[in-house]
Amino acid sequence: MNANFTRMAAAVSLAVFHMSASAQQQAPAAPVVVADGLNMERIVVTGSSTGQSKMKSSVSISTMEEAAILHSAPTSAAEVLRSIPGVRSESSGGEGNANITVRGVPISAGGARYVQIQEDGLPVLQSGDFNFITPDAYVRIDGSLSHLEAVRGGSASTLATNSPGGIINFISKTGTEKGGSVGVSTGLGYDSKRVDFDYGAPLSATTRFFVGGFYRSGEGIRDSGVTSEKGGQIRANLTHEFDGGFVRVSLKHLDDQTPTALPVPVSVSGKTISTIDGIDPRTVSFYSPYWVPDVVLNKNNARMATNVNDGLTVKSDSIGLEAQLKLGAGWTLSENFRKSSNSGRFIGVFAGNNGATGSYIVASGPAAGSAYNGRAFSAVVFNTSIDDAGSTMSDTRLARTFALADDMRLTTTAGLYLSHQRLGLTWNFNEYLLQASGNKPALLKTASSTPGLVGPAFGGCCSRAIDMQYNYTSPYLNLGFERGPLNVDASVRRDRQQADGQANIATAGLRYDPARRQFVDYSLNHDSYSVGGNFKVTPALALFARISDGVAFNADRILFGTPLDGSKPININTVKQIEGGVKWRRGGLSAFVTAFQAKTVETNFEATTQKTTANSYDAKGVELESAYQVGAFRINGGLTVTDASITATAPGGEAVIGNTPRRQARVIYQVAPSYAIGAATFGASVVGTGEAWADDAHTILMPAYRVVHGFANYQVNSAVQVSLTFNNLFNKLGYTEVEGDGHAARAVSGRAVKVGLKYSF
Repeated sequence: MNANFTRMAAAVSLAVFHMSASAQQQAPAAPVVVADGLNMERIVVTGSSTGQSKMKSSVSISTMEEAAILHSAPTSAAEVLRSIPGVRSESSGGEGNANITVRGVPISAGGARYVQIQEDGLPVLQSGDFNFITPDAYVRIDGSLSHLEAVRGGSASTLATNSPGGIINFISKTGTEKGGSVGVSTGLGYDSKRVDFDYGAPLSATTRFFVGGFYRSGEGIRDSGVTSEKGGQIRANLTHEFDGGFVRVSLKHLDDQTPTALPVPVSVSGKTISTIDGIDPRTVSFYSPYWVPDVVLNKNNARMATNVNDGLTVKSDSIGLEAQLKLGAGWTLSENFRKSSNSGRFIGVFAGNNGATGSYIVASGPAAGSAYNGRAFSAVVFNTSIDDAGSTMSDTRLARTFALADDMRLTTTAGLYLSHQRLGLTWNFNEYLLQASGNKPALLKTASSTPGLVGPAFGGCCSRAIDMQYNYTSPYLNLGFERGPLNVDASVRRDRQQADGQANIATAGLRYDPARRQFVDYSLNHDSYSVGGNFKVTPALALFARISDGVAFNADRILFGTPLDGSKPININTVKQIEGGVKWRRGGLSAFVTAFQAKTVETNFEATTQKTTANSYDAKGVELESAYQVGAFRINGGLTVTDASITATAPGGEAVIGNTPRRQARVIYQVAPSYAIGAATFGASVVGTGEAWADDAHTILMPAYRVVHGFANYQVNSAVQVSLTFNNLFNKLGYTEVEGDGHAARAVSGRAVKVGLKYSF
């Protein structure tokens, strides 16, 4: 199949160039007006050196407008991504801690190792798979969002750092149209209240501004008995245009607290997962008013009390500068700069086992001291302080388009990307004995004098102090050639990662000793490339093909494994891709079909097991994105079919070679129909996934499932709209991950219905 796929990609490439040569001998065709259900003529800037329409670009790229994003009824930024073909977003963790990848590239270490999450063209975090701090935790969906652009594969390898799988770019409004809105919403059947606002307008003929954000408070979708949602965001920008370009200053302030969901106790019989009485993975929350303070160790060996119910707290203050200047003689200089201060705390309750029935004593809450005869489990509190995740990033580009003979054009873009990413984390994993109940559980005890506390979890492995900084220097060059209907581009990038700092494991989880410090000082280089071509056969039909090679450097996930002082080789993670496909539209129907192959080589170090793994993967498949519109009816859909396998592994793990990687379903699909009738618009969004193995050894099977979301909007008048959104309308149980031994699993959240009122002006 590998050879067949390579021949297919080569055939597409030859067809592109052959048709180009033939086209030069034909008379120019008259302009044809075509429908554009997928918005093929929209100019996209993500994964592009100069900005091109989707129809002319030789990469697979999707766009989602603000209305489509809101209609998908997302409860987090990661949930938006489940509607994009080719993107696998395990958004079952709440507002953060999502696992995101594309097209068979593995999710093997958590987070988004191979996909870069951006806001306005710059990374939210330089690495997508930091432990306990993922980029989606710092992204919020509100009225400040204009649209998003998602690139799978292709030029993502060379036009961004640590993004060989793709780039997902959340793009802000900039006040191009005067107006705004104020909206309020509340959960039906659960406590969650929120206010959203946005407004933008010109200040003069050349200057405009925008401001938007939200504030919320409540318990959240899962019943916990505590206020676990609290905070919000405000974003603003000011743009000034002049004859030679523009300058934009942007600000962001995020201070938000939300619950996080971790795997909960389940049981496994054979290969089948079953729930445990009293614990529904869709609704259970182990946050509770009956927790005692979780006393943790800080980096100065002092003890401090924390509130388990604080959940995921993120704080971010950033200032950005975008500029584009015409230098004369056709040269254009552009700059995108951002400085961010990021911090917070991650607190979640993880099931250390699936428990046992016994006789205990209630240790907290109003029933403290009474007997408890029932099921209890080991509750491990993942309590990590995000001391410092600040960054400074700059992307500078110099470009010029040269006019050649016979209406040919050559565009050259030279760029330099610089990034300084800090990472300060303090881990604390304390283990407690907790009621196996989803209804405000209390702590239990046997002979312990401290209510519920067993001690440091996992043998004291995970009290850790990390102080690192990662510097990237990445020059790149892109050449784009255009001749009539043909576009060809080639780009190269040299990424240099320099890492330094130190890390320590507390002795028995009780004290940091200087003698145990691990010092880090190393540098790595990797050269990436991407070559692609696109040929517009007609205004309604285009063919494209591309080959790429990219890298995702390891960050803190390799600490405490291989020496990182430069004395031994340090592995990197690489992705090589081939893709080719067709873009087509006719009448109200449009389609984007891509055949792909991705080969991934990676290394991981697992903190809790102290084991290093090294795997290679091969994934082949087809990705379809389509849209159809007739009158007031519209439907968008996507389908990704993937045949993935493990092709190599470290010595001792050969038994998994040939197996499908964990959590990789063969089929993933999305369907989103909508219909407008009079002042009302309603629709649904169906996201489905086939069955998948929970582990590489194929011992536990996660069933296929589909989740239905819906919305209904009614325009009372030109200014007032009432909305109703449904997340997981039929309360489907869908598992997204299972622990290797089957004792715990995480699932999508249950039904959540929200009503909103919005006033636009």
